Amino acid sequence: MSRRATKIVATLGPASSDPALLEQMIRAGVNVVRLNFSHGKAQDHIDRARLVREASQRAGREVAIMADLQGPKIRVGKFAEGKVFLEPGQKFVLDAGRTELGDIDAVGLDYKSLPQEVKAGDVLLLNDGLIVITVDAVRGDAVHTTVKLGGELSNNKGINKQGGGLTAPALTGKDMEDIRTAMSFQADYVAVSFPKNATDMEMARQLCNVAAAEYNHKPGLIAKIERAEAIPRLEEILLASDGIMVARGDLAVEVGNAAVPALQKRMIKLAREHDKVVITATQMMESMITNPVPTRAEVSDVANAVLDGTDAVMLSAETAAGKYPLETVVEMAKICLAAEGGDPVKLDADFSGKFFHRIDQSIAMGALFTAHHLGAKAIVAMTDSGSTALWMSRHLIHVPIYALTSKVVTQRRMTLYRNVRPLLMDTSADRDTALADSESYLKTRGIVQRGDIYAITCGEPMGAPGGTNMLKICQVG
Repeated sequence: MSRRATKIVATLGPASSDPALLEQMIRAGVNVVRLNFSHGKAQDHIDRARLVREASQRAGREVAIMADLQGPKIRVGKFAEGKVFLEPGQKFVLDAGRTELGDIDAVGLDYKSLPQEVKAGDVLLLNDGLIVITVDAVRGDAVHTTVKLGGELSNNKGINKQGGGLTAPALTGKDMEDIRTAMSFQADYVAVSFPKNATDMEMARQLCNVAAAEYNHKPGLIAKIERAEAIPRLEEILLASDGIMVARGDLAVEVGNAAVPALQKRMIKLAREHDKVVITATQMMESMITNPVPTRAEVSDVANAVLDGTDAVMLSAETAAGKYPLETVVEMAKICLAAEGGDPVKLDADFSGKFFHRIDQSIAMGALFTAHHLGAKAIVAMTDSGSTALWMSRHLIHVPIYALTSKVVTQRRMTLYRNVRPLLMDTSADRDTALADSESYLKTRGIVQRGDIYAITCGEPMGAPGGTNMLKICQVG
């Protein structure tokens, strides 16, 4: 079983939809498969979800499925020739009222309220900031601009406003339909694009729970932090979510590239402090879309996210449309493993001045502390909901955490938690039988052997959620 603690999220796309290749990618280290709802129809996603479940079964490794919602389309319209080349100094009009296809002078807008939300002097960034235009005037539906930084502008490229301030709602009609589709195959996580505040996440949760009720399912919710407005409200968004994604593409466009690394560190730290998961995403191994090896800068980028404490690192176009999807996963797994080896454990400092008001949380922390100081081979959490494993995973420890659960939905949810290896086992027996079963389960998998010490947590009565109330230190006989 993999010793890697950091998890890998890979985006499924044309380059990775071959069943045999997907199975190889899961064997090579993919823990979560992302379905990007910005592309494809409902049936495509349903088919891809089935593909993932079948590949994971063949690989003998459970993976989670994350449905990533498109969010508001703050984009330009289409061009008659598919694209234009804008020169610095030229005038260009973004026209919400335009019905004909765009040309070198003007283009229509998918985002019709842009003229109401910008004024003279505002700076707009198109195509992830590669093109910069300044607003000269707004006349009716038309935003008149001057090109500052030119380049190729093609159909439906995104629009950002420097410093943020576009009011598009986080959830569109399409997103609501997509939530229903994602719940029909019980996606384990739903990633919400462009949330501005806790209300956006609360609304998403309500929609997910309603759509998933008939399947008796509740997905985890990931807030994608990609708007300038989300930064001052980071804590409230975190508290309304199960985790966040450091979505560095759109975020960099709104706050500037230079601000992103420090924000990444802050977001990862805050997520871990609040017992939430965190995914670091965008351009992590970008050059591997066309090259079989990463650049040294990309290696450093992935390693730094690992050293910051991220739960997972994410691949987008690299696995969805790149030439080397499998090689990219293999390289990323190697980088994560090497970076983790250089991470010092500061558990004692983590716990000083900390108060735990819940019995189950105190037991989880006690297991970490004891396992670390005894040099245990493993920490075993018998868990119904996965909470005990989540709390344990918020602290850096080089002892692997094995989470035993009888619920496949809990097993899949835990695939995203750093340093947690979720395993499926019937945990409904009485305590002594369950403890004996756990040890033989660990022995048959080669996780522990005679003489090894391990820590195990469970709850009495067995199978009651939130009931972890026992810590036992065992030596394998």
